[in-house]
Amino acid sequence: MAEKPERRFKAVAENRKARFNYEIGEVIEAGIVLTGSEVKSLRAGKATIAESYADARAGEIWLINANIPEYLQAHRYNHLPKRPRKLLLHQRQINKLAGAVEREGMTIVPLRLYFNERGRAKIAIALGKGKKLHDKRETEKKRSWERERGRLMREKG
Repeated sequence: MAEKPERRFKAVAENRKARFNYEIGEVIEAGIVLTGSEVKSLRAGKATIAESYADARAGEIWLINANIPEYLQAHRYNHLPKRPRKLLLHQRQINKLAGAVEREGMTIVPLRLYFNERGRAKIAIALGKGKKLHDKRETEKKRSWERERGRLMREKG
């Protein structure tokens, strides 16, 4: 049987500012508990996770402040757009994340919301340590220098 090619799944929502605002550690894939109208809204590509974060409460990890807008065709069976959503993780992973948040003052940052090959909604989360202003400036300098260097190499090339 032929091997299946590696494919990248289309992101429904991406938190592009996360890598600028946080030093990202290990990335973990988590399942997410959704209602039917939320899944349909995600499949339509309407979601925002830019202002969201995850929090440990009572031995569970919850996604807070993620905006999945109402699905218009669901009428009265709709969901609340910014309700907290439970993330599905192994207990070991939950303990690790909760411990890092408590001890080291880190934040659980959502990076991407997507559907996997089986059609299940997944969210990539990571432990992040907030960057200071001077670290953000340093990142911006490096990024602009890389851009400039690439431009110079193409011109001389």
